[in-house]
Amino acid sequence: MVIYLYRLGRFAFRRRGLVAFLWLAVLASCVVGSVTLSGPTATGFSIPGTESQRAADLLAQRFPQAGANQATARIAFQTEPGRQLADEPQVRQTIARIATAPQINGVVDPFTAKTVSPDGRTGYAQVTFGVPSAEVTDEAKEAVDAAIAPARASGLTVEYGGDALEAPGGPPLSEVIGLAVAALVLLLMFRSLVAAALPLLSALVGIGIAVTAISTASGFVDIGSSTPLLALMLGLAVSVDYALFIMSRYRHELSTGLDPEEATGRAVGTAGSAVVFAGATVVIALAGLFVVDIPFLTQMGVAAALTVVLAVAIALTLLPALLGFAGRRVTPNERTGSMGRNWARMVARRPVAVLAVSVLGLGAIALPATDLELAMPNDSTAAPDSTQRKAYDLVSGAFGPGVNGPLLVVVDGGTSAAAAATAQTISALPGVAAVKPPRVNPAGDTALLTVVPTTGPGSSETEELVQTLRDLPELPGTRVSVTGATAVDIDMSDKLGDALAPYLALVVGLAFLLLMLVFRSIVVPLKATLGFLFTVAATFGALVAIFQWGWLAGLFGIEGQAAPVIPMLPVLMVGVVFGLAMDYQVFLVTRMREAHVQGAGPRAAVVDGFAHNARVVTAAAVIMVAVFAGFILAGQTLIQQMGFGLAFAVAVDAFVVRMTIVPAVLALLGNRAWYLPAWLERLLPTVDIEGESLRRQGELAGHRQAP
Repeated sequence: MVIYLYRLGRFAFRRRGLVAFLWLAVLASCVVGSVTLSGPTATGFSIPGTESQRAADLLAQRFPQAGANQATARIAFQTEPGRQLADEPQVRQTIARIATAPQINGVVDPFTAKTVSPDGRTGYAQVTFGVPSAEVTDEAKEAVDAAIAPARASGLTVEYGGDALEAPGGPPLSEVIGLAVAALVLLLMFRSLVAAALPLLSALVGIGIAVTAISTASGFVDIGSSTPLLALMLGLAVSVDYALFIMSRYRHELSTGLDPEEATGRAVGTAGSAVVFAGATVVIALAGLFVVDIPFLTQMGVAAALTVVLAVAIALTLLPALLGFAGRRVTPNERTGSMGRNWARMVARRPVAVLAVSVLGLGAIALPATDLELAMPNDSTAAPDSTQRKAYDLVSGAFGPGVNGPLLVVVDGGTSAAAAATAQTISALPGVAAVKPPRVNPAGDTALLTVVPTTGPGSSETEELVQTLRDLPELPGTRVSVTGATAVDIDMSDKLGDALAPYLALVVGLAFLLLMLVFRSIVVPLKATLGFLFTVAATFGALVAIFQWGWLAGLFGIEGQAAPVIPMLPVLMVGVVFGLAMDYQVFLVTRMREAHVQGAGPRAAVVDGFAHNARVVTAAAVIMVAVFAGFILAGQTLIQQMGFGLAFAVAVDAFVVRMTIVPAVLALLGNRAWYLPAWLERLLPTVDIEGESLRRQGELAGHRQAP
């Protein structure tokens, strides 16, 4: 592969105009497609095979009038002490205005529904939309805001919550923060404006194509709202990193006396090979999300994997073309980094002490992970000053927390008599605050019961109630199932928990084989995998401490009440973090193996390889941390937790695992680290990413020396 990449790099350098034109044409086509063909992104998701999904599908088929799949909102009203809500004309006027807003299917006022508190001061109106939450337009949300404004101006407290009126989350400053930090780090590292600009330019083209292509695809298939954000987050980070590694190797080759074209071919052949294998590990980890069998996670994984493939292609073709345009304005940097060399020497001299301190430190950070709780966010975990949180608190205080998370019980084959009998049985259960009168579909074969728990939607008591409802004895000819947001969250947590082990086995197994091919060793891939497990454990410990316990949340700019970790985050984090962890493993250890293959002793190979790539890995890690940390500003809890988790994981993996534990283990094991049984050596295909084949096959025999 090295030979092909070497030739590809030289071709892109020589035909730089054609290569740049083709990439710009692809970008322009995607931009046009995004503008003309894109559709709305979806905020909902389905979980095939779960009881809650089957019940929801049954309702959509037999009882669409119930609106179980439609967006809802809850408008909470509260008047001043000493006054009664019934005496406030603005309540009915507000409800009348909301009823005329776009996409509104109906509004049930507090007085008709008898949702007024015993003291008469607080009540809520239930709003049903005619479309799912993903299709609620900004115009409809603005109309509801406008309808509420006069009541607020009159002195009434009016707040709202529900999935229909959720503000769209997005990282407004994330891209700017990430790019600004990346530009600064590249400038400090290369000390050349041109050298710093080229990785950024190639990265911008790559993420521009990826994001606009996903936007174009949204016009033809349902794309989740988090999908483009994950692709942007990951694409920006790996695009800059991959270009950075090739650029750094290119400048090193220039410093040896090669002319720019030859240096480009050499850089793409060697560092480019590492980029290909690093990208392959990320793609394996992301594409492996299909084993979870949750469509929106598979979709996110595929989109992010394609973004990584695009980043690799850009680094191998567009960057060499840009180097052709830059010529000799990309000045060589002959420094190998004395700080990196000194650090590697210290680690190699005291490997046992370094290992002990590192492992114990990561173990301490990982301890909170033993208290990990998984649950979807709800209005109770919103920012304290948000209208969603205020509405939740108003309703909970007046009616109990269970009103904010009702359960939907579907009685298949439920005649009116069967539904009434089921409702009577449920109302006698502990943990049930109320059961609303059953609704039966026009065909008379499906009934819907709304059950209000005594506890909130995220509590363990509510989860136990869901299981109790599912275990109820069924009347002859009927089948009882439970759905609704709370039941969906429980089912999703269970399914993701069951899928984590096989997913982890698949990803780790495939990546282990890939790394064994690259490094011709059993110990190095095993060490890489164990290091990844340390990183994941520490990351989940930090997530629990920051988000679930609330420790130092203000320091990281995280608002809202302490909340559980989102159920899909462990699977997503395992996939993304494993891929990124292997990036640094490949980039750092490849140079160590290169020194080892060329005859250096075990410790000398560790020190020399580390010294050559330490500055590059450090710069790449700082850029990735900055890119991911910027997404903590996102409004969506999933993206916020993902941004923090990835930033923390990259910092831990790069600086503690790959740049401390890895050289310590290699120094401690010596030549044994590179052991591969002879029989296995014969079975494995030869993969050269150190450039030996370039020298062996004489590709450099006629290279032009710089004058």
